[in-house]
Amino acid sequence: MVQVFLLAILTALATGLGALPFVFVGDLTRKWLGVSNAVAGGLMLAASFGLIYEGVSYGLARTVLGGLIGLAFIVLTRNLLNGKEHHVASSEERGVDPRKALLMVGVMTAHSFTEGVGVGVSFGGGQDLGLFITLAIAVHNVPEGLAISLVLVPRGVGVGKAAFWSVFSSLPQPAMAVPAFLFVAFFEPLLPIGLGFAAGAMIWMVFSEIMPESLEEASSNLVAVVATLSVLATVAFQVLIR
Repeated sequence: MVQVFLLAILTALATGLGALPFVFVGDLTRKWLGVSNAVAGGLMLAASFGLIYEGVSYGLARTVLGGLIGLAFIVLTRNLLNGKEHHVASSEERGVDPRKALLMVGVMTAHSFTEGVGVGVSFGGGQDLGLFITLAIAVHNVPEGLAISLVLVPRGVGVGKAAFWSVFSSLPQPAMAVPAFLFVAFFEPLLPIGLGFAAGAMIWMVFSEIMPESLEEASSNLVAVVATLSVLATVAFQVLIR
């Protein structure tokens, strides 16, 4: 049980590595903001369909149900946050849209719950399988941290804070891994619902928040090329770590 918890913590810490490229990046132009959004959108879109594919292996109906719940949840959350427009406006003057940042971190945090369950359930099938899945998730978390940083850093958030929020978004992994390991029979049927939930929320986030802002700062041709390359690279990455 202690081993499962410690390994799940390592998967969470790996997410913070996604902020490292920004240590070497200088001033960010508005065009770079558009490109970074396109990269983040591509990363999230490819990850979403990876989650759906994984969820379908457990159950198609439960995965679709989870996707619909995730879509409804993120739309309701967006509407609630839009009711706080005066707070958002005052913060946007300082260069950060807290509504968008909260949605981004929130969606990735919801995603992390399913990854934590995945770690715990995999150890229920044996140590070798558990170690393999944990390593795959840890490596997979690095581009997830990059996606979060690509949204936060160009808006004025420091690299250290971006790394913190990246790790924070993955803290549900160690929190969920141990219960899932101890109660595999209970958590395994819920796994496809969680995977679908995260996918539905992320797909909405890409098309409602990330890509429209990207198109405001860069040409549609550049955004399309960058997003497509990002999707292809992420899919190849997901296949290689399996």
